[in-house]
Amino acid sequence: MSNKKRIVFIINPISGTQKKDDIPPLIGELMDAEKYDIELRRTEYAGHAAEIARQCAAEGADVVVAVGGDGTVNEVARPLTHTETALGIIPCGSGNGLARHLRIPLDVRKAIQIINSCQIEQFDYGIINDLPFFCTCGMGFDAFISLKFAEAGKRGPITYVENVLKEGLKYKPETYEIIDDSGSARYKAFLIACANASQYGNNAYIAPGATMRDGLMDVIIMEPFDALEAPQIAADLFMKTLGNNSKIKTFRTERIHIHRQEPGAIHYDGDPIMTGTDIDVSIEHLGIRIVTNPDATEDSAQPNQVLNAFSDFFNNINNVREDIGKDIEKRGRKIQAINKVLLRKLRN
Repeated sequence: MSNKKRIVFIINPISGTQKKDDIPPLIGELMDAEKYDIELRRTEYAGHAAEIARQCAAEGADVVVAVGGDGTVNEVARPLTHTETALGIIPCGSGNGLARHLRIPLDVRKAIQIINSCQIEQFDYGIINDLPFFCTCGMGFDAFISLKFAEAGKRGPITYVENVLKEGLKYKPETYEIIDDSGSARYKAFLIACANASQYGNNAYIAPGATMRDGLMDVIIMEPFDALEAPQIAADLFMKTLGNNSKIKTFRTERIHIHRQEPGAIHYDGDPIMTGTDIDVSIEHLGIRIVTNPDATEDSAQPNQVLNAFSDFFNNINNVREDIGKDIEKRGRKIQAINKVLLRKLRN
């Protein structure tokens, strides 16, 4: 009987932002054949990755590796919760939220080497209305932008920021009642996010202090803001300083119930879905095993292609604010100019 560990790579050929033709040869080159029995599986239809992962867990596979974007990672991870089979990640998506949080390299060769080291640790995951999530879930503008992003046809941080700038000032906040162990409270909010990990992806840090080991989620309530406050909130999101913004309220809890006045969208790890007026979110403590980077800890930032553009732009934002007059039409023209400059910087 073989003492080798069985590792199954699930490759989604159409997910993410890059072709995967070179990945199977790299797996053959970099994985240690004396330690591991390697199997490559390609998905053929929606939901196939979850079926393969579920079968592998039932058969006692040691590791199942998601090769794709955040959607593929979520789909593969769901059937592995509360099993002895660990999740591995080769990030090939636009956001790569879980991989970035755990500091799994975005370079494919380096990510395969992490799988080859096969260091496995246990982490928390979340559930929103019976849907597992591993990074974040949310509602309000959070989910609205996920819908827009899904409809955009193209991926990446520039598309995300374009949607935020284009739609953000038109979005109408909602009123929510939040109930947890400490009681209930009502909030008029632009968005409510529940974070198991620190970021959405693309190093957009909605919960910079979040950790996946404490049995708690970070709840972020973003209060309504005006056009002049929007750029600073966007900057804080990428600069890991959102908690310092006066429009942000945060707390940590194991579970919450949220009631809103109208049905609408929620998202789990960026995948949007329509649901009703009542939403339950909870954390499952140490409910999933994940192959981790032995040379890194979670919660550390990686290089961010958006951050440089934001940093240069927002160094001068306060001066711009002081120059904006009281005339509403003049304010609108200046805000449009600010957004155009930011988008031009991002495209460059």
